Amino acid sequence: MKRIILADDHSFIRLGLIQILRDEYPAAEIVEVADGEALVHEVMNSDFDLVISDLDMPGRSGLEALEQIKAMQPDLPVLILSIYPEDLYAIRVLKAGASGFLNKNSAPDELIQAIERIRMGKKYITPEIAEKLLLQADSDKKPHELLTNREFEIFKLLALGKTISQIASSLSLAPTTVSTHRSRIMEKLGVSTNPELTRYANANQIIKDIDL
Repeated sequence: MKRIILADDHSFIRLGLIQILRDEYPAAEIVEVADGEALVHEVMNSDFDLVISDLDMPGRSGLEALEQIKAMQPDLPVLILSIYPEDLYAIRVLKAGASGFLNKNSAPDELIQAIERIRMGKKYITPEIAEKLLLQADSDKKPHELLTNREFEIFKLLALGKTISQIASSLSLAPTTVSTHRSRIMEKLGVSTNPELTRYANANQIIKDIDL
């Protein structure tokens, strides 16, 4: 493990993760960035052995950055970290090409365990997610599981009460594009108003424990 890049918009989280990584891999060079845009730029211009990225960052999300990284370097392993429960995002990021998903509340030794498994060329998933992946083909998907990754990001922001213009600015999209996505999201979820959309998100714990 020679070069690791770490992306998280919270400096204190980066500091804690860097300490864990340096304790385990003292010879590794660790590059830190604060957003998805910088992450993609660094990966585009430098060589890394591992990407560790937060899921939620300003502008380009970790999920969007993941998709771009895998398009550029399909063999570069990416470990996604998040405050979200794994049953909400793990399968989505794994299908997008991530090598693993880890909740930020996990113990430090689990981070190292995940990295070591990824170094062996394997995926890091919990037994619960492995079982869900096996059963998914035989079970009916919930409406929000049918959303594209972009639609899911916009859905979450709408549920948090963000306006079309705020979402457009955050994701660097045209307001008309966001409005089009909103209409598709409403149709797929079977709702017609933003309050209904927020109730759906709360009922499915999609915005649970997120700061409003």
